[in-house]
This record gives sequence, C-alpha cells and structure tokens, in this order.
Amino acid sequence: MPAHAATRPATNALPGALAALALAALMWLAATISAQAQPLVEPDWLGTHLRDPNLVVLDIRGGTAYAAGHIAGAVNADYEHAGWRAVLPDGSGGALPPVDHISVIIGQLGVGDGDHAVIVADDFGAAARVYWTFKVLGHDSVSILDGGTSVWRTAGLPMATEASLPRQATFTPHYNDTLRADLPMVSATLASGSATLLDARPASQWLGQSKTAAVARFGHLPNATWIDQSSALQPDGRLKPAAELAVLFDTVAAGKPVVAYCNTGHLAATDWFVLSEILHHPDVRLYDASLSQWTHDPARPMVRELSSP
Repeated sequence: MPAHAATRPATNALPGALAALALAALMWLAATISAQAQPLVEPDWLGTHLRDPNLVVLDIRGGTAYAAGHIAGAVNADYEHAGWRAVLPDGSGGALPPVDHISVIIGQLGVGDGDHAVIVADDFGAAARVYWTFKVLGHDSVSILDGGTSVWRTAGLPMATEASLPRQATFTPHYNDTLRADLPMVSATLASGSATLLDARPASQWLGQSKTAAVARFGHLPNATWIDQSSALQPDGRLKPAAELAVLFDTVAAGKPVVAYCNTGHLAATDWFVLSEILHHPDVRLYDASLSQWTHDPARPMVRELSSP
C-alpha cells in the first residue's frame, strides 16, 4: 500500500465527524445559553439572541393580542387557555396541573430539555407564574422579558403578525418540591409559625373589604404579612430596581422561610419572584392553590380586619 494511503481520511467518515462536531457545537451553545440565563432580560438582549437555535420565546398573552402583534418567532402560549393552571374540585382556581400533563404541554409549545425559554407578557404576575412553573419542574433555563411587549414596542423593535408554529420538542420534568407549598404545609405553618405567610393581593382584599369570585370568604390568613405585588412594579410594567425591592421587602425576615399566597397563585408569583430570583431569599415557596383552595373549607381560619394595614 502506498505510504500516503495510510494517512488519507476515509471519505465515508467525514459526514459522521462533521455531524459530531455540529452536535458538540449545539450542546456547547445550549450550555452557554443555560449558564447565562438570567431571571430578567431586556429587549436589547432578546433582540440580539432572537435567532439563537435553543431559544424559545413564549408569548403568554391572549390570542387576540398575539395576533395583533408579537415578537417575531414567538409562540402563543395563552396563559388563560394553554393549560398553565388547573381548576380542581377542592376549590383550587389556579393550581399547578399534574406534572406529566403540564410537561407535555410545554413540549408541545416547543420547549425542549436544552432550550432557554423567554416568557413574554403584559402582566408580570402571569409571567412570574409561568416562570415559577418552569422552575418547579426543574427547568432553570428560563427568563422573563422585563416589561413585556409594551417595553419591546417602546424600544422600537419590530413586531410580527404572522403566527409562529411550535417546533417538535421533548420536555422532561425534574419536579422540585422545595419551591411549592401545599395545603398541609400551610396548615402546619399556621400552627407552628415556622414560616412567614406573605399575602400579595391588593389592600381591599387583604383587609376583607372585597374578594374575587374564586375565593369563598373575605380576609387573609392569620398572622400573615402583606406586600401588594403591584408595589414591586414600575408604571411601565417592569420590576423596580433591586435596591428598591430590598427596601420594600425588608419586613420579610431574612432567616425565615416564606410562603407567598394570593387568590389563585397568580399575584403571589410576583412576590415569590422578587424574593427568590432577585433578592435571593434562600427558602421561598408559592402556594399555588392559595385562598381559592383554603377558603373552600369554612373551618379553615381567616382574619378580616377592615382597617388600614
């Protein structure tokens, strides 16, 4: 055999080698995106990364708002109708659906195990609740577009009207129960005082002057602390700077676990997000079923103060 023949690469090995290199490059890119995933991203960042192969933008606004204009490539994942929350016979008006069920929905929306999901909404509580859903399912590569589509428009970035169909994806859950509070835990917390119960609703609901249809009785949980989630937001819908949030949430004990609640686990997701993801409180849980479940049983205690907090 000629000497040069021994050093010539086999031509049929080249496609396999190139495929391996391409796969390695994609895995590196996915790992890089995951490592850089921040809780909040700005419009400029999203505009720069919009074509990244492992980035999926989920627009969770309603279908009409999505059709009127959305970020190019964003998939509509309607917060109210895509299956993010479940209504249960125990009164729960917005509970986390069964893990297997919500995981299938996320995969159908085009988010796979190696993808970075960016949540877009004009309601920060809804965005935070979907963000929490990813986190409780063990998917850490997730961010919220701070300020949603309104801030995107203000930045002068382009909008599209043509719907984007989700790609095929497989989402594998790794359920993290340290981020979620259930009914027995809340009952035990009330009995022991072992955690701060944090009410995120408006003052009129906290005081018992009003309530939503999802909640059977007026008032709040005994010995709870109150921080209206709207006080964490700027007029344009973005979160306030971290230094301001630290002052706002300074009534929450640093060394004590926190359980955030509201009516259906929607508003409380903002308080959970601020404490867990921005202020890095070490032990914050979201009671996703919240008062819709709690007040379903009239024997469970509620406090109605009817005076300023």
